[in-house]
Amino acid sequence: MNPIPTNALLWEEHLPGGNHWSARLRRGTALRLTDLQGGANVSALFYNAEQPLERYNMPDTLKSQHTAFLTAGFVCQSDMGRVLCSITADSVGWHDTWCGVSDAAMVLAKYGEKRYQQHRNAMHRNGRDNLLIELAKWGLGVRDLVPSVNFFSKVVPDADGALSHVHGHSVAGAYVDLRFEMDTLVVLSSAPHPLDASPDYTPADVHLSACRAAPVAPDDACRTQCPQNGRAFINTERYCGAAA
Repeated sequence: MNPIPTNALLWEEHLPGGNHWSARLRRGTALRLTDLQGGANVSALFYNAEQPLERYNMPDTLKSQHTAFLTAGFVCQSDMGRVLCSITADSVGWHDTWCGVSDAAMVLAKYGEKRYQQHRNAMHRNGRDNLLIELAKWGLGVRDLVPSVNFFSKVVPDADGALSHVHGHSVAGAYVDLRFEMDTLVVLSSAPHPLDASPDYTPADVHLSACRAAPVAPDDACRTQCPQNGRAFINTERYCGAAA
């Protein structure tokens, strides 16, 4: 794993498996997500921190970059044609964009019931409720839920189009780096992927580390990945008051 230079590190935080987290990441900041045990799933939502009606748009992100999954060199675009964040490094190679998150009924049917009253922090949590808890902290709610990026998870179709979760896709120490191109509200859940076939509720812990990002060069791989990305970067720079 490529270490983050200590002089660039801003802060670090531990996200236990099955839990939730949110924060505002400023333009020019990078966030590394690291799978600590293997088999992690981090469902992520992104919003314009100044105007959260602008948020990550899965269809536009995929169709403009001619892809069905995300990895290094791709960006997460908003519904206003701007870049919320870029994936600048990735040791995993495939992150699910299709499947969304689990809900309470799904977790109950798959893993059984473990409520806070009896099990405290070992309770069973689900992705939907996790995201809603964090969204509420920022004045957002159910209507603001959109399809997430599921970092560290891979889903593939069979010949009939049925989707299945790839077990063991992410290993301990795997990481993905996100560079924020505008001030962004980041909302995370580390609950299991909705298609994870494991009969046991054992979500992996994730390490979060933020650092200062280098300026975006004209030949940046995310910027030049396709013509639409170049236009999206120009839109973002104009919105943020930076030189295009």
